Amino acid sequence: MPGENLTRVEAQERKSVVDAQSYEIALDLTRGDEVFGSSTTVRFTATPGASTFIDALTRTVHSVTLNGTALDVAAVNDGVRIQLADLAESNVLEVVADAEYTNTGEGLHRFVDPVDGEVYLYSQFEVPDSRRVFAVFEQPDLKATFQFTVTAPARWEVVSNQTTPEPVVDGEVGTWSFTPTPVLSSYITAIIAGPYDVVRSDLTSADGRTIPLGIFTRRSLTEYLDADYIFEKTRQGFAYYEEKFDYAYPFEKYDQLFVPEFNAGAMENAGAVTFVETYVFRSKVTDAIKERRVVTILHELAHMWFGDLVTMKWWNDLWLNESFAEWASTISTAEATEWTEAWTTFQAMEKSWAYRQDQLPSTHPVVATINDLEDVQVNFDGITYAKGGSVLKQLVAWVGIDAFYAGVAAYFKKHHHSNTELSDLLVELEATSGRELTSWSKLWLETAGVNTLRPELEVDGDGAITSFAVLQEAAADHPTIRPHRLAIGLYALQGDALVRTDRVEIDVDGTRTEVPELVGLNRGDLVLINDDDLAYAKIRLDEVSLATAIAHLSKISNPLARALVWGSVWDATRDAETSASDYVHLVLENIATETESTTIRTTLSQLLQAARSYVAPARRASTVTEVGDGLWALAQGAEAGSDAQFQFVTFFAAIASTEAHAEALAGLLDGSLALEGLTVDTDLRWQLLEGLVLVGGAGEAEIDAALADDNTANGAQAAARARATIPTTEGKLAAFASIVDSSEQPNAIVRSTAMGFQHTNDPAILQPLVERYFSSLTGIWESRSYHIADTLVSGLYPAGLADQALVDASYAWLEANPETPALRRIVSESVAGVERALRVQAVDAR
Repeated sequence: MPGENLTRVEAQERKSVVDAQSYEIALDLTRGDEVFGSSTTVRFTATPGASTFIDALTRTVHSVTLNGTALDVAAVNDGVRIQLADLAESNVLEVVADAEYTNTGEGLHRFVDPVDGEVYLYSQFEVPDSRRVFAVFEQPDLKATFQFTVTAPARWEVVSNQTTPEPVVDGEVGTWSFTPTPVLSSYITAIIAGPYDVVRSDLTSADGRTIPLGIFTRRSLTEYLDADYIFEKTRQGFAYYEEKFDYAYPFEKYDQLFVPEFNAGAMENAGAVTFVETYVFRSKVTDAIKERRVVTILHELAHMWFGDLVTMKWWNDLWLNESFAEWASTISTAEATEWTEAWTTFQAMEKSWAYRQDQLPSTHPVVATINDLEDVQVNFDGITYAKGGSVLKQLVAWVGIDAFYAGVAAYFKKHHHSNTELSDLLVELEATSGRELTSWSKLWLETAGVNTLRPELEVDGDGAITSFAVLQEAAADHPTIRPHRLAIGLYALQGDALVRTDRVEIDVDGTRTEVPELVGLNRGDLVLINDDDLAYAKIRLDEVSLATAIAHLSKISNPLARALVWGSVWDATRDAETSASDYVHLVLENIATETESTTIRTTLSQLLQAARSYVAPARRASTVTEVGDGLWALAQGAEAGSDAQFQFVTFFAAIASTEAHAEALAGLLDGSLALEGLTVDTDLRWQLLEGLVLVGGAGEAEIDAALADDNTANGAQAAARARATIPTTEGKLAAFASIVDSSEQPNAIVRSTAMGFQHTNDPAILQPLVERYFSSLTGIWESRSYHIADTLVSGLYPAGLADQALVDASYAWLEANPETPALRRIVSESVAGVERALRVQAVDAR
């Protein structure tokens, strides 16, 4: 829609003439299931005589009054922006409108619980969606206070950024008048309303205040809520951050709300954090998911300081928010909770995401060029989160942890309640560390791409190192050579363990760095560059170390070192340096003894990708069968009731391909086959059923019966995914049409359907959908909101085909459609994945 995509230039121009002071927002949530009343009063100063606009995505604007004068609504409003001319020095704007509920997870999302018919609402405003709820200068550097008044059913809970007041009740309707917030950016304001159940507690802040705590869930999920544990992690996070940041929690309360059909993991609304409901565990989950929830809780808590208290001026510094929260949540999880191996998890999951994203044609510097809101949306990616967090870990190693925290504390004290740029943080870190960071920033934050580090060593007849160097490479299209602070570990076999015997920490710079500190030491059996994972770089193993790793990976006692080796071999596979078939065998032969849940989860996901897309097409079917057989054998041999057993079963279900696999899945489902310690609960039943559908052992009738037994939101999503998994072209066409031809399905069903659409062992069934996919793209992009469009465009790309015909079709579409950069980026990322698969297949075929 014209005008909907705010540009950076427009934001700068508006900031130059406008400064917002306060918003008074009245929302009437009693108007039915499509619209709600929205009345906004904005007080702002302006350059006298200037003109600008305010953002308002509405169904109907009833009136616009500027400084007491009623404006012609038809003349000033286009449904996206309201034009404001001839401004005074001090202005009062009143906008009365009807706004629309969404089913896309943007703006004010409305959900009806199929269990009891209750209505639940929650807001999601990042990036540009508070304008879907009230009239607003929608850019982060126009901070103001926000005072919400909400009219809703009196029996509901109503939550915002400030403490919830007692409502004024009139019959069945209540009105809640919240006090004004501190100055905030509009994207972190929030409204959550509905018959949520709540558990309350409190804590004492570092400055002596009592901070009320609340945890909210839908009534039909309350029985599964482990509130005491969540409160415990929250308290640990508060204590850690208040000490390390030397700044007391900046808001008056802290609510955590688990909301339905959420698009992300969580959102850092000031004092009212929203989380995806999958973090309320109604069935057994992996330890990886349990740990991820803790990291997410602490990630959002870190945002209360970094992002909410101090906010970036424009979205090019979005990484400052997200990267800092990624780094802070990982170190706090490792140091303040029982999840002490959080850095291993970070390496296995976040860094693998970052390396993957950083090798796509769409890669960008950590400090990205953000020209408009579409650029922001597509840059919520592995660079902004995972690479940025990795680079911050490198920065901490570069300046030292104490200097880093001292600089961050000074930054909060100087810039609280305001907006900043990257340079504001670097100034403080330079002052506390004595390190010059401008050149470091240019190399690490203002250039794209990932370096590769290799050892080059010579040894004498006794195994003593006579020379050692670290070689650094860069990709041809991103040739930056960077400085790295890293450790090098030497490991030797001692009995049944591969243990570290020596470690040196050095600065690496240039294409070749000599390491005289290692000369004279015995090289041992494994040389590990980037030991302890300080640096952000792909690493390679020398020939001896690679052979040791393949033969003895399970004997490395340090889980972070194991994760580094797993990651190195996967990188080499993706880069077509080693064969995918060898990777498959490495995983199947070594994963049984891995202890870290996220390492298992990440490695098994990569195993399935290797089997389906990376091995030579001629051996794809046999490899899929081999992996299914191997995972089933691992499940049968795993410790009863263990996390590993659970993961082996779920990944076995995800790649089942034979009649024998179908019999095993059916036996687990009907109870005729049991694994000691494995409980087939509700969510595992769905995963087993989806595996049975994948292999042709179940279909619509069985899915319908399962949904009748689990008529919940989770059940509906699982059923949608299972239906989209039906292994026929007709089944895939039906799934495609169900979410492309109609906009009625909510975001969670769209997402689940897309996941099932991709779930296939026989990619040939997707071939007839290639033309349909490309002919639908422009219509999807023009008619759907960003989150839905992104899910459809990326989620329905028939990547499983992984052949040259798909590459050719993709480039033909890109050549014919030069407009819409954000859409082109999604397609170009998808085709890049196929091109990589073809390169890896070619090596595997040899």
